[in-house]
Amino acid sequence: MPLLKTASELRCAIVLAGGDGQRLRPLTRRITGFEIPKQFCPILGNETLLSQTRRRIALMFKPAETMLLLNGEHEDLYASHVGGLPETNLLVQPANRGTAAGILYSLLRAADRGAETIAFFPSDHYISDDERFMRHVEVAFDAVHEMPGLTVMLGIPAEGPEVQYGWIDPAGSTSMPTPFAFHGLRGIRRFWEKPSPAIADQLFRRGCLWNSFVMVSGVSNMLELFRRSVPELYSKFDAVWTSLGTRSEHRVMRSLYPNLPNVGFSTEILERFSPEMGVLPIRGIEWSDLGEPARVMEILGRRGLSPAWLQQA
Repeated sequence: MPLLKTASELRCAIVLAGGDGQRLRPLTRRITGFEIPKQFCPILGNETLLSQTRRRIALMFKPAETMLLLNGEHEDLYASHVGGLPETNLLVQPANRGTAAGILYSLLRAADRGAETIAFFPSDHYISDDERFMRHVEVAFDAVHEMPGLTVMLGIPAEGPEVQYGWIDPAGSTSMPTPFAFHGLRGIRRFWEKPSPAIADQLFRRGCLWNSFVMVSGVSNMLELFRRSVPELYSKFDAVWTSLGTRSEHRVMRSLYPNLPNVGFSTEILERFSPEMGVLPIRGIEWSDLGEPARVMEILGRRGLSPAWLQQA
């Protein structure tokens, strides 16, 4: 399938594939016989979620423009998923030290290779229409090109008062250039990470959006947000920046990671800098983070899917 648009060599896509997926492990054990992170599991068909994610972003990004953020503890699982990617495009964390560390590591590696804009994609979500979704990503890139200080999040119209998702409370669109306001791009009043049931109900009634965690930003812009919000974490990575992309990178990372603070990206970056960000609502697409077995069953029912593991139950 052809690319939607030939991506610039100054763009970069990061696939976030280092999560542990603890809540879905009972189901992955049922499917594979082992409790493995969901991104390595063929939950909705014959392809794993990570393979589906790579196929989706290949509509817009070539392999050379795609990097995978991985966890070294999963090496036996991800080894079969990295075909077609140069070894330098594999960002292997020695351990999971929170979402902020992985994203900062990705940003520094992207900067090292000269990327100016970057997109982040979780590897364990369900998306019903890949082409439509990636066209929204293209709009987000165009918006960041026109407004370099902006980070654009992709938001999903909420279907209920979900307490396990992050939420985006949109602001007005008056500050957005007309072409992007036409696409629905709006400012952000506030992020809410896993709100209480009462707050989730209020957010749902107000028409707020679920946070897909797909985001597009200028590399230098997001690095500045890290420097301002988590200076300790930033300084630890900055001290080893010259080792990134060299033969000593893996050794340096193994030494660095045990001393890193465990920092959440949503709470320390998104919630603090929401006025500097925008949200692009994604219409006409079914989405789920597949974080609970009940969500998997719901998607299977909606799509009329009956994978082999379900038939064997």
